[in-house]
Parts: sequence; C-alpha cells; structure tokens
Amino acid sequence: MKSPRLTLSLVVLMLLATVTFAQSDAQKSFDKLKTLSGSWEGHVTTVPQQSDLEGKLMQLSLRTTSMGNALMHEMTGAGRPDDPITMLYLDGGQLLLTHYCDAGNRPA
Repeated sequence: MKSPRLTLSLVVLMLLATVTFAQSDAQKSFDKLKTLSGSWEGHVTTVPQQSDLEGKLMQLSLRTTSMGNALMHEMTGAGRPDDPITMLYLDGGQLLLTHYCDAGNRPA
C-alpha cells in the first residue's frame, strides 16, 4: 500500500519541480529583457517588403514600468501618425506580451 503512495508523492514532487524551473526560466528571460531598457534607433526591414516603411529610420523605446513588473516597447518614426505599443509581462510563470497595434487590432 505504501509503494503507490510513495510513487504518487514522487510524481507530484517532480511535476512541481518542473513548474518551478519553468517559472524560474521565464523570470530569468524577463529579467534579461529588462536590461535592454533605453532608447534605440535603426532602419526598418520588413518581410514581405513594405515600400512605405522599408529602410526608414525608426526610434524604439523600451521602458521598465509598474515597479519592474512590465516592460513597455514603443516604436516611432517620421511620418507615422501613431506608434504601436507592446507590453511584456509575467503571468503565472509564463512570459507574455500584449500588442496594441497601429493597424487597429487590439487584444480581446
């Protein structure tokens, strides 16, 4: 009788360890992303090519916000009326992002 209980306990412990390691990896990845906070600039390459954007100079901002719980990505460029925003964050041990698109798409 003790053998099945012991086996079940070991299986549960292994599953919990797996979840813990997954959460740890997500946190490590998020912490690495936050080190990129700052202002960046570069020329756009699109796939497939979009002639109205291809090669244009764009500015990118990465800002850690919400007491370190979120990373905001914002991109601007000359002639662009608005800029898309992407939020990166941890949720239950998973690294997620929500993109607020300049094409009018929005999260459901």
